[in-house]
Amino acid sequence: MNAVPAEVIVHSTACSATCGLGVRQQELCPMREGQVEKGGCRMRWVRCLDTWQCGLQTITGPEGGRLELDCLGEVMEAMGRVSWRYARGIITSDDSLFVLYDSPQLDRVVLGLLQEDNAGTYRCEVQDSTFHLVKRVYKGVRVVPPQVLSLDYDSALVRWDKVDLSHSPNLTVVTGSPYTGRVVRNIVLTSLALSAALAGLILLGLSVLIQRRRWWKSCMRGKRVLLARLLPPPGGGGLEGEGTHTHLHL
Repeated sequence: MNAVPAEVIVHSTACSATCGLGVRQQELCPMREGQVEKGGCRMRWVRCLDTWQCGLQTITGPEGGRLELDCLGEVMEAMGRVSWRYARGIITSDDSLFVLYDSPQLDRVVLGLLQEDNAGTYRCEVQDSTFHLVKRVYKGVRVVPPQVLSLDYDSALVRWDKVDLSHSPNLTVVTGSPYTGRVVRNIVLTSLALSAALAGLILLGLSVLIQRRRWWKSCMRGKRVLLARLLPPPGGGGLEGEGTHTHLHL
């Protein structure tokens, strides 16, 4: 076996497609007597398939525009049989809702002058020469009026900055500050007056509370002095009076 010439793969790239049929590049070098020889290596392209299910992709296009739905990508030379199916007016991957769609170009569907009737889901299937499924992709198409959605954000901003008021009589464009100097001054003065009034009410409430506490303490002090005058001192002989009972009226 060591005398038989052979080639081994020393390097291989990733598949060009994450789903469906793709290609990868491989480097092959000769091997003699169990040793890899770096001289005489060659490169080749081979087909690869990680998964045939590509899932659902959504596309939004303006009404009256042009849209192309490509099914094969960069492996058109390796295609076998391509078929298209269509579910009108709905974005779905439910295979029971699709009907056969006849496309003049097998590898792609070209939608010129988009209309609302073109909205829906287009399903593409690719089979190799042995009728094995190598790719399935769902392309959901939405069609919107051009005045509803602008796909060019920067251009939309420029058009808004250059808006023509003659075409929009009910539109008022405000530049600079929306308030005059007198209005701003009145707002500031009103805010200061309200703040001062609130601070005065707080101080008045605190003053009333302090006065009430002082009055309460003074009343309690007066009661204690009156009791001290009327009651006998501790250990005393009691108050003089008729009988053995003494009545105090405060």
